[in-house]
Amino acid sequence: MTILEGIILGLVQGVFMFVPVSSTSPLALTQQLMATLGSDLPPPDAPELILFDLVVHVGTLVSIAVVMWTSLRRVIVGGLADLRDRLGGPGTREGRYLRLIALGVITVGVTGVLGLAVRAWLVGVFALPLVIGANLVLTGAILWWTDGAGPRWRGLRDITPWLAVLIGVAQAAALLPGLSRSGLTIAIALALGLRRRWAAEYSFLVAIPTILAATGLETLLSLREGVVVDLGAFAAGFVVAAVVGAVALKAVLVLLYRARFRVFSVYVWLLAASVGAAIVLGVLPPGALGG
Repeated sequence: MTILEGIILGLVQGVFMFVPVSSTSPLALTQQLMATLGSDLPPPDAPELILFDLVVHVGTLVSIAVVMWTSLRRVIVGGLADLRDRLGGPGTREGRYLRLIALGVITVGVTGVLGLAVRAWLVGVFALPLVIGANLVLTGAILWWTDGAGPRWRGLRDITPWLAVLIGVAQAAALLPGLSRSGLTIAIALALGLRRRWAAEYSFLVAIPTILAATGLETLLSLREGVVVDLGAFAAGFVVAAVVGAVALKAVLVLLYRARFRVFSVYVWLLAASVGAAIVLGVLPPGALGG
C-alpha cells in the first residue's frame, strides 16, 4: 500500500464513518475498485487491509473525542466522582455516570462476544459486492424510518440493561459491510424510545471502546500471522481519517437533531444501484475478487 492509497482510503473512512451510510461498504468498494483499476492492494479480506480498516477507524475515534469532548469529559469525570463516592461509604451521589459507564460496558461486551463468534465467517463477506449492495438497501430503509420517529421519552437515566444489550447486538450486526453502525444503533435507540440527542451521544461514545478493542485484537492476530504493513500509508490514513471525520461528525449531528437523515437514504440507495450496475457491467465481481 502506498501513502497516496492510504490517504484516499483515509479520506473515504473519515467521510463515511459518521455519515450513517456504512463506512465499511464505501471503504471495501473503494479497495475493490482500486484493485480492479490496477492497484497492487491485496483483496479486502486480506489481514493487512482488515488491519488498515481498523487503524483508520481509530483515526475517526480522535474525531469523536474532539467533537464530543464536553460529553466525554462529563462522563469520565462524573464516573470517577461516583466511584470515589461509593468507595468512601454509603455515598450521597446519584451514581448516574457510573451506571451509564456500566451500561456502556454491557453494550461493548455484547458486541465483542457476537463479533468473535462470527469473525471467521465475517472476513469473507468484505469481498462480496452483491452482499454489500443488499445491505446498503436495508441501511437506506432504516435511515428513512428514523426521520419519521415521533417524540421520544427516554433520557440517559432511562437507559436499561436490555436497551444496552440490544444496542450491542445492533453494533455487532453492523460489522457486516453495508450496514451503518451509527445508523443502526441510533435507529434501535430511537425505536426503544431514547431521545435523539442521547441516542446519538450513546452511539458515538460506545464506539470508542468498541473500536479500540477490535483494533487491539486484530493487531495481536496480525502480529501473530506476521502481517507486514507500510507504516507511512497507515499513518497517512489515520491522520486524514481523523481530520475529515471531525468535520463529518459535526455535520451529521446537525442533520440528526433536525431529522434530516432521509437525504442519506437517497444516497445509500443510489450507491446500492451503482454497485448493482457495476456488477452487471463486470466492473465489480458479484462474489469475492478472483472468484
